[in-house]
Order: sequence, then structure tokens, then C-alpha cells
Amino acid sequence: MGFWQSIKRAFSPEPQEKTDQWAGQGYDFTNWKNSNFWGSHNGALRTNEEIFGVISRLANTISSLPIHEYNNYKEVNTPLTDLLTTEANPSMSAYSLLNQLEVSRNTDGNAYAFIERDRLGTPVALWPIDPGTVIVKKNIDDGSIWYEVNDDEHHFLLVSTDLIHVKHISPLTGTLGISPLDVLKGPLTFQKSVQDFSLSEMNKKDSYIIKYDRSISPEKRQAMIQDFVRMIKDNGGAVVQEKGFEYDRFATNFQPSDLSTVESITRSRIATAFNIPISFLSELGSSHSNTTAEQVMTQFVEMTLLPIVKQYEAEFNRKLLTPEQRARGFYFKFNVNGLLRGDTAARTNFYQMMIRNGIASVNDLRKLEELPPSDAKNADQLWLSGDLYPIDSDQISKGRADTDNPLKGGENEDEQTTKVSDDQATSGQQ
Repeated sequence: MGFWQSIKRAFSPEPQEKTDQWAGQGYDFTNWKNSNFWGSHNGALRTNEEIFGVISRLANTISSLPIHEYNNYKEVNTPLTDLLTTEANPSMSAYSLLNQLEVSRNTDGNAYAFIERDRLGTPVALWPIDPGTVIVKKNIDDGSIWYEVNDDEHHFLLVSTDLIHVKHISPLTGTLGISPLDVLKGPLTFQKSVQDFSLSEMNKKDSYIIKYDRSISPEKRQAMIQDFVRMIKDNGGAVVQEKGFEYDRFATNFQPSDLSTVESITRSRIATAFNIPISFLSELGSSHSNTTAEQVMTQFVEMTLLPIVKQYEAEFNRKLLTPEQRARGFYFKFNVNGLLRGDTAARTNFYQMMIRNGIASVNDLRKLEELPPSDAKNADQLWLSGDLYPIDSDQISKGRADTDNPLKGGENEDEQTTKVSDDQATSGQQ
């Protein structure tokens, strides 16, 4: 990591040797082995399809959102913009960085990215850091937050402004976010137990109690049992009951509805913990079945995505931009409008309303549709429904004056022609 890595190594001790011994003289931590104590939640991510689906959806959505740098509401492109839109570091794209950060945030509750700076302090690269290697420390003298990173290759201390830190909610007295997988540990364990029990019940074979009314030798008893088993296999479970011979059958009592109920409850709790609509987990027959796709997406954006992107924006604005840059009006912002565009009919009505009320220009709306800007004369002009005038034109007042003072016979109409509405043109023709 170049210059800054050398500086940190100079002021930091060498990495401590790590061992894989969980028990020894005077200590025994074997109960912690393979636990989530160091943030290794990969087990749930790899073995639970609902968890995998939720985190994949969140990570892919966040990393796919357009992010732009603005200066006083005007979009600009600077080297900092490239870090968040194209290449985060020489080994990783910006998409991969945001994707990994969001996965770590949803599994461990915290996600970190080291900000590598040049000699002037300008960010030149963003490097993701394993949450399990980060320890948060607080300076008791001034209350400042520091991050200690200690892994097999690096050991250094960072001030809070040199590390991007996004997280789930945390208590007032804490700095670390709470992992949703820790919150769901009970429901996930219960679901796994029910699944294992159901699987064992499905694999069980029917049992029988054979009763006969006379004493027989062990050899004949064994021969009778073998003949009974062969009769079941050869006849698809059918048994011929002979005189003096009875049996009772104990069939497996597996109820698929029990497993379905547990999975439905767990799915609902997962949606609650990750704050997403239950319909995103393909909950069939839920109370949300009458909700339109546009309403679900609106709920997802407003209740789930906006708090997440606001946190990313706050970290980027605070730690990638200097106070002077922020004072001059520079900031980063995600664009979530694309998720709220709805279907073609809804977008058409929305765009017409934006145009006719002077809110957006043609090129503004072309940008939303990811179309190249038009070089037409009035493509960047705001219009006001009148129907239609440039918003800064004096044609509105002139049009009203013409209505109040209609042309008299013999006057030169060509010299007094102005832009008028269709209604005005029709009345003029009449």
C-alpha cells in the first residue's frame, strides 16, 4: 500500500504470531471454535437459501445503483468519482468493492474499506478489510475513534477518517453494528433442527411387530423374519397374513405442513431482521399478495434502501472529501430514482407532469432513461404548460395581452404573431 503502509509499519509493532490452539495450560476456549465471535458468518450464508437470497439482493442492488459526484447540484467528474464508479483499487472494480462491503455489512454487521492516500492526502484507492481483523478503540482523552487492523500481513492503527465504516444499527454506547445473523441465530437454529428432524423422519422405514401363538426355535424365528422382510420387498409392502401369525405396522408420521409452517415463520423473521418486504422472499399466499409490484418496490426503496445509501453517502462525503470541498458544495449521491420509475405507462405520465410543470427538461429525463443528451435547441429548456412556453419567456404575458386586445381588421398579423396555445389558435381561426 505504498507510502502510508510504510508509515504505519514504522509506528506499529510487528504482527503477533497466531496459533490454532484453542486449549492449553490455564485456558480452554474450545467452545469458541467455529463460532461467530470473529465475524465468520459464512456458514449461514452458504447453507441457508433465504439468507443468501436476501444478502445477494441487497448487495447487488447497492452495487448496481448509479453514484455521482456533484458540485452545487451539478454533476462533475473528478479522480474521486472514478474510485466509486470505475476502479476502487488496481485489483478491484468499484462494483466489486461496494458488493463486498454490503455483504460484510449484512453478515458481520460491519464493513470496512481502507482509504489509501497520496503524499498530499488525496484518496487514490479503496481496499476492503476483513471485519474479523478490525478492533475498534476509543481514545478516552478526547473520545476519538481509532481502528486497529491486525491480520497475517498487516498490523496498523488508523484514525477514523482513514477507514470507511458502514454498519447495521448499534446502541448509543457502542460503535460496532449488530449482525442480523446474530439476531436470527435462534430462529435459524430452530429451523435447522426441524429440517434435520424432518429429514430423519422421511428416511425412516415402516416398523412392524410380529406376533405368533406358539413357541418356535431361534432358527425358525429368524427364517420367519427373513421371509416376512422378503415378502414386503417383493410385493411393494403387501403382506399375506397366515393363521397363527399377526403383525402390527407402525408407519412414519412425517407431516410436511409442520416444516412449511416453520419455514414460513423463519422467512418472516428474516424479512423483519433485514428490513425488507416479505414478498422479496417469495412468500406465497401472504397478506401482501394484492400489493402491486410498483408499491412493493416503493416500500423497498423508502424503508430499506434509503437508510443504507444515506449511510454510504455520509461516509463517502465525510472521509473522501475535505472540509473545504464540502464547503464549496461537493458531495456524493446515489441515484435511486431508476428503481421508482415503474412501468412504461407510469413513467410516461410522470415525465409529462415533470415537463409540463417546469420541473425537468428533456435532457434531464433522457438522463433518467440512460439516453444520450439531445443537442436540440430547447432540449435543456424548462417549459411551463400554456401550452407550452419556455419558463423564462415573456410570451405568457404577451399571449395574455393578445387575448385581451384581439387584432383589428386591416392590422398586419405577421408582425404581431406570437406563440399561443392550441385553444388560442383555434379561437383566432374562428
